[in-house]
Amino acid sequence: SSSSRRRLEMDSEGSSTIGAVRPAHRFDEEALLRYLQAAIAGFPQPPAKMKVSQFGNGRSNPTFLLEVQLSGAINCYVLRKKPPGELLQSAHSVEREYQVLSALSTYTDVPVPKVFCLCVDSSVIGTPFYVMEYVKGRIFTNPGLGELDPKERSSIYHAVAETLASIHRTDVDAIGLSNYGRRENYCKRQVERWAKQYFASTGDGKPDRDPHMLHLIEWLRNNIPDEDSQKLGNTGLVHGDFRIDNLIFHPSDARVIAVLDWELSTLGNQMSDIAYFCMAYLINTSAIPGPSYYGFEGGVIPAGVPLQEDYLVDYCAAAGRPWPVGSWKFYVALSFFRLAAILAGVHLRFLQGNASGGGGSETSQDFSHYLTANALEFIKRPFVLPDQPPRLNSGIKMRQLSDYGNEIKKQNIELGAFTASLRVKELQKKLINFMEMHIYPNEKEIVAHSQSKRRWSVPQLEEKLKGLAKDEGLWNLWIPADSASLASKVLTDEQGRDDSSRLLGAGLSNLEYAYLCEIMGRSPWAPQIFNCGAPDTGNMEVLLRYGSSEQQKVWLKPLLKGEIRSAFAMTEPQTASSDATNISCSIVRQGDWYVINGRKWWTSGAMDPRCKVLIVMGKTDPSAALHKQQSMILVDISSPGIKIIRPLTVFGYDDAPHGHAEIAFDNVHVPAKNLLLGEGRGFEIAQGRLGPGRLHHCMRAVGVAERAIEMMRKRALERIVFKKPLAQHGSFTSILAECRIEIEKARLLVLHAANQLDMYGNIVSRGAIAVAKVAAPQAALKVLDAAIQIHGGAGVSSDFVLAYLWATVRTLRLADGPDEVHLQTIAKLELARAKL
Repeated sequence: SSSSRRRLEMDSEGSSTIGAVRPAHRFDEEALLRYLQAAIAGFPQPPAKMKVSQFGNGRSNPTFLLEVQLSGAINCYVLRKKPPGELLQSAHSVEREYQVLSALSTYTDVPVPKVFCLCVDSSVIGTPFYVMEYVKGRIFTNPGLGELDPKERSSIYHAVAETLASIHRTDVDAIGLSNYGRRENYCKRQVERWAKQYFASTGDGKPDRDPHMLHLIEWLRNNIPDEDSQKLGNTGLVHGDFRIDNLIFHPSDARVIAVLDWELSTLGNQMSDIAYFCMAYLINTSAIPGPSYYGFEGGVIPAGVPLQEDYLVDYCAAAGRPWPVGSWKFYVALSFFRLAAILAGVHLRFLQGNASGGGGSETSQDFSHYLTANALEFIKRPFVLPDQPPRLNSGIKMRQLSDYGNEIKKQNIELGAFTASLRVKELQKKLINFMEMHIYPNEKEIVAHSQSKRRWSVPQLEEKLKGLAKDEGLWNLWIPADSASLASKVLTDEQGRDDSSRLLGAGLSNLEYAYLCEIMGRSPWAPQIFNCGAPDTGNMEVLLRYGSSEQQKVWLKPLLKGEIRSAFAMTEPQTASSDATNISCSIVRQGDWYVINGRKWWTSGAMDPRCKVLIVMGKTDPSAALHKQQSMILVDISSPGIKIIRPLTVFGYDDAPHGHAEIAFDNVHVPAKNLLLGEGRGFEIAQGRLGPGRLHHCMRAVGVAERAIEMMRKRALERIVFKKPLAQHGSFTSILAECRIEIEKARLLVLHAANQLDMYGNIVSRGAIAVAKVAAPQAALKVLDAAIQIHGGAGVSSDFVLAYLWATVRTLRLADGPDEVHLQTIAKLELARAKL
């Protein structure tokens, strides 16, 4: 339906429209198809057919839906291009849109569509353009959110505030946008830029100039805040057109999954964004000739929508911004002025016949006049904000936000950056209780099964405990919020919303999950009980982010439900697989099939009878660029030609029924549709897989260390040596203290890496992740070694879990990438700092 379009443009009544390409915007569709087939990896090739439709009301850059059909499958993309005809200077820069979307989607967790290509060659379709992904979700066309109940409205506005804050927290220097604009004098430049464009759109044979606009320009020039001349403070990435209908929300949850329309983005004073959004509080849509999505009907704020002051304090708290009582009048007036100037340009293009939007362009002049009159009335008000911010939603009186923002920047830890939230603390209690009631008491039975003749069969106890974990709401807690939004559509097709929510975790951040993953790590058998174990989590993440709809339906859904398990086949016995370019397993295209030949080992999980699918990495094009030779493909483990050669042992443990298999692939034929993302995309997928999932091992290692030190304390208090408990010997107390120091250091490094991952994404946080990967296992091994020593002979026996824990953690220093690789990453980043 039209409500699930990636970008639902609205006509003058606010209804969503999509239709045929308007005559003024038609272009050579065949030329475009040929270009995209050559420019975008994985784009459907000939004889693919493409249907082009146009979204309804793009007032500036025309936007099109591309539906590409091949063999019955339809892939959707979105194209944004400059409009035809003579354009105002510096307007309609699709190149800048592409630049900021590319940086944000690659290096941060700001929810934006992924971009695929930028074309600046106007000979292809007449003007420059770029192509991005098609994102499905909800778009609300009216800030009043009439289709929602009051509670949902409140949640939506909170999500919007959090999303804008995430944009404003972006470290532009770290993601390559330091030259995206000038931070200082942003408002001054905005006034002059839009005044210039307004004058270019009016007078001298064009529409008459509005006297109110001329008065407003003069007032703005004389009232620019002093803070605008500063490079720091409230400066950073500015969206430029941040309003509710430029956001795509999760289909059912109050969460933003894509921020659209970055044409006006730059660096500058970020208060302009929040003021622009808050214009809705000052626009009575019943009294304006323009579209309804700019304000509230009758000027009345609907129940559930927060008051402007409450919404503003929500944003300021999330972004660490001072309460803007002294400058709010200017920022709001600037927003009215800029929109009025833009609408003047829209009206001129409408008269010239090349306006991008549909219905509504003809009323843009009247709407512009309404805005300037409204702005002048607003700046005459004696008060526009209370002197002090309202209370936060929690009801606790907050400090003045100027202090709040400064302290957030200076000391994150004091304000709770590494303090578990109330929600996480509740989950911690539930998880600890589950571990004490169901995991620790059953460890001996689980071990007995793994050592019996039936060890390669499915333990019924494990399946029973998995059911209990689901019922307790402790299932799939590893799934980050953004991944949950990707998974929901897979589950909602055939299941009800309640069951889908039960399978998609709690929408935790990596930092929040770290506290829970540590608890699971205290038992080597616990993670799989909660469907949070490797390699399934990493494989599910791959399917969530890179799998097609069919691949997700066939493999992801049963994995999320815990009905099957999976394995990741990458490492090879004949090559040094820490350098993945050495991978030699071949994946060759033959018609509608790929044929796989090669040998893999340490394919963890492949021995499990529940393992139904392998993700295999191999070479599809040995002649391609070094990091474009490899691809990943989904392989049904029952495919002819697959032979499980043997289960490998880890320090003598075979880890049944999970197991670590050596596997031979002999002319294994796999349907071509099983290829993930496209040929040559293996490294790209691997990098996506290397982030959150690999940090989970570090989180669990801290949990291992905690269990070891707990066992060590208990043993030292119980064992009598030379007529007194071990705990009273000076050598032990020193060792115990050193172990606690190691654990605390490792935990902080892991939490820091998780926080970096949440804030900046895999690429920017790779240094922090590498540090955690080295430090956490080393710390856990030191504590385990001490615990084993305190236990004496019992410590190396199977009577205690310590020896097995030591084996698993020692293996991490290889299985999670050799320490040397992580150290090299850290050293390279350190040397790069020296070159700055």
